[in-house]
Amino acid sequence: MTDRRERLSAAALYLICDERSDAFLAAALRGGVDIVQLRVKDGSDDAVLAAARRFRALCHRQGALFIVNDRPDLAVAADADGVHVGQDDEPLWAARRLVGAERLVGLSTHSPEQVDAAVGRAGSAVADYIGVGPVYATPTKPGRPAVGLGLVRYAAAHAAVPFFAIGGIGPENVSAVVAAGAERIAVVRALTDADDPEAAAAQLRRRLPRPAKERVASA
Repeated sequence: MTDRRERLSAAALYLICDERSDAFLAAALRGGVDIVQLRVKDGSDDAVLAAARRFRALCHRQGALFIVNDRPDLAVAADADGVHVGQDDEPLWAARRLVGAERLVGLSTHSPEQVDAAVGRAGSAVADYIGVGPVYATPTKPGRPAVGLGLVRYAAAHAAVPFFAIGGIGPENVSAVVAAGAERIAVVRALTDADDPEAAAAQLRRRLPRPAKERVASA
């Protein structure tokens, strides 16, 4: 398998979704999705693990990275490429201890202070990448106020790890997010609500400044 951190560095389009059909996921990957995160908030461990193993197989056949939300233990059990945690989830250091040095650990950030803390100081845990947002209000994060483009500009100037702008981003506003300094975005509804997820992914991917890289599929 090509080094996960090299593939992360080359990534631009990140899909976050609940359990979906193989057909949906395959279409999104064909359209240019580089990373897929499985986020299931209400489900048994067995159900999440079964979905994670299915997602992993589909992602790896297409050379995409696969991430599990919140649960480092299930990320390891599913042989995922990493785990993503929020500010109120498993502490970053604990997630790293569980998944090991080879897997990726991502962290959600919502303020300049959290962006700074995520990239670490001497002796502290360091995220491999961060999510920055929500840039715009989104029903996928009820009660979480939008941070606006200011935090994207801050991350573009200060983040020492790859960052993905997230939150209400779609074809109607992706250009503004890119103009604020984002080279990578994470989306949910822009693809899960799309009639044609392959075309929707391709449209977003073309609007991002990072060129599409040839992906190497793995078993």
